[in-house]
Amino acid sequence: MSDGWLQSNEGEDTWNVTEVIGHLIEAEKYNWIPRLELILQEGESKPFPPFDRFSHVNGWEEGAIEEKLLVFKTIRSENIAKLKELIDPERHLELTGTHPAFGIVKIRELIATWVVHDLTHISQVVRVMAERYREEVGPWQEYLGILNR
Repeated sequence: MSDGWLQSNEGEDTWNVTEVIGHLIEAEKYNWIPRLELILQEGESKPFPPFDRFSHVNGWEEGAIEEKLLVFKTIRSENIAKLKELIDPERHLELTGTHPAFGIVKIRELIATWVVHDLTHISQVVRVMAERYREEVGPWQEYLGILNR
């Protein structure tokens, strides 16, 4: 994709495609599996450390999108393998931990959130891509729901 596609966003204080990928990488490193492991080790006795949802913007190194996608693919594959290794759906899905803002949460909720988090950011990337064509679609804009949220 060209820089035009990769650097577009939905306006002030929104993320472009490259930043979304950076955020997904940070979540893979510091959110899903670390929290899952904490539940398995500590239960509700030790709250999750806070996850900085904006660390990818503040400290993320620039680099080619291909590199970032490879990093994401690699760490996601490792995390899925680790998830399969750690979790027995018959025994673990109802185990609970402590989220710093929400309180008690279940492993099943953490895993479901991981899935919906991905879908949220896929939707965000698609919206950003559609936004680039807002003017070009002319009168059809009123029929394109993605441009009329």
